[in-house]
Amino acid sequence: MVLSRRSFLKASALAAVAPIAASAVDKLPAAHALGAPVGTVIDYSGGVPNAQDVKARGHLGAVRYVSERRPGANWMLGKPVRIDETKAFSNAGLEVASVYQFGRAETADWLQGAAGAAIHAPQAIALHTAAGGPTGRPIYVAIDDNPTRAQYDGQIRPYLRAFKTALEGAGLRLGIYGNYNVIDWAIADGLGEFFWMHDWGSAGRIHPRTTIHQKAKWQENISGVEVDINNVYAHDWGQWKPGYAPTPAPGQIPAIPNTDQLSSMLPPQLGNVKLPSQQQINDAINMVNKARGLSS
Repeated sequence: MVLSRRSFLKASALAAVAPIAASAVDKLPAAHALGAPVGTVIDYSGGVPNAQDVKARGHLGAVRYVSERRPGANWMLGKPVRIDETKAFSNAGLEVASVYQFGRAETADWLQGAAGAAIHAPQAIALHTAAGGPTGRPIYVAIDDNPTRAQYDGQIRPYLRAFKTALEGAGLRLGIYGNYNVIDWAIADGLGEFFWMHDWGSAGRIHPRTTIHQKAKWQENISGVEVDINNVYAHDWGQWKPGYAPTPAPGQIPAIPNTDQLSSMLPPQLGNVKLPSQQQINDAINMVNKARGLSS
């Protein structure tokens, strides 16, 4: 299924203000009891450790960035994940999951709400696909903050809903990286199927729906790369190996609306949001086409 830019953005705008369906939460997978972890996975951005070294430390694999390094962060040599890395992991008996995070703090991806997803979701899909990521798997969307409820309602919820629309249009699923409150609020809104929890603002709690838990200040050095260690609480943590499921070749993505058309699709509550430029939108779509072997 190929989602047009117009359909995606219209759905995103409606999602920003639509009421929550009473049955949405009931359709989510049942919560699992958090017992002993089933294993550990690592995440990193400063480089790429050797797959055999990761295997020797006993980890199941890694959660990897399907996002580019942000400007000025030249030390992020491990972004984005590449197919040679995922193949090396697979050959070592390891698996990876995908996460998208480009900006942080004052440049956080979610700050533009649904409009921001018009830039970020296509890039996540493109880089996941280029690294060998199959359909049917989640991409964790990062909320690397301790937001207020007002920030969640006004910006994060619309951002996640718009991202979900784009991911499902590409045959993928929504995962969420966030603290206890973000995960709890998202579940109440029927958002997310996989949850990677961080400790910032979580007050020492672990959400009962946690799939992966990133414990603060739990790190080690593998192959000269500093990595974070995460406990895994579900046998399905969103993992994949390149090519383990078919990725259908889509048709050409339809024409992209210009920024004036985008503005008219946004609800009044987002009227003061700075929209992505036409060039940013075009560049994001071109990334998708290039990753899938389509002309731009």
